[in-house]
Amino acid sequence: MQVFSDFDGTISIQDVTDVVLSCFAEPEWEDLEQQWKDGLIGSRECMRRQISLIRASRLELDAILDTVAIDPGFLAFRDYCRINGLPLTIVSDGVDYFIRHVLRRYGITDLPIVANLLQCSVADGVASYTLAPTSNSAGCSSGSGVCKCRIVSGREPEIYIGDGRSDFCVAGRADLVFAKDKLADYCGEENIPFIAFNDFADLLSKMKAVIPGIAGNRRALLQSKIA
Repeated sequence: MQVFSDFDGTISIQDVTDVVLSCFAEPEWEDLEQQWKDGLIGSRECMRRQISLIRASRLELDAILDTVAIDPGFLAFRDYCRINGLPLTIVSDGVDYFIRHVLRRYGITDLPIVANLLQCSVADGVASYTLAPTSNSAGCSSGSGVCKCRIVSGREPEIYIGDGRSDFCVAGRADLVFAKDKLADYCGEENIPFIAFNDFADLLSKMKAVIPGIAGNRRALLQSKIA
């Protein structure tokens, strides 16, 4: 059994990419965001173009990332997964550098992270940023930079935790979904079974109620789904 979790708005309190863009990107980033919300462009194109609009040094980026907080209950959740032999992977359509920096402040350096790869180059003292192509984005039906459906493969029992639009497609693939905010609304509308949660303390309490005795048993895991 494996556990996968989104990052922005799920583990982190804020959407860390939006925090960076709000502080350092040219105003065009908001127009691109609206085009993505309207379905005119995929998230991969949206993110690629938004990241290119960032005007900040690496030191300035790091200073803003230092202000981003994570859910206070996440550390206990991470420890629970480790103690109980549940591999935990962060799967995000956000930016790997942002995620790793935020987690490092909380002493979290051991979790696998699948996210868009940030590249930085400096010319004449001015930093510019791009996103490197990811190996799992080609052919993504939703145009994402990170195709979460390829990562949550369905080859073994899988738990998925998320909150937003980038989690919609993958919600129907996982055996057990913990959802809040937009993802919870989507699952309800699409009749996808899920367990609602408010934060990781709440999620951990609910996971403990369904996990005992079902590790490795897909049929039991499926039967534990709560709408």
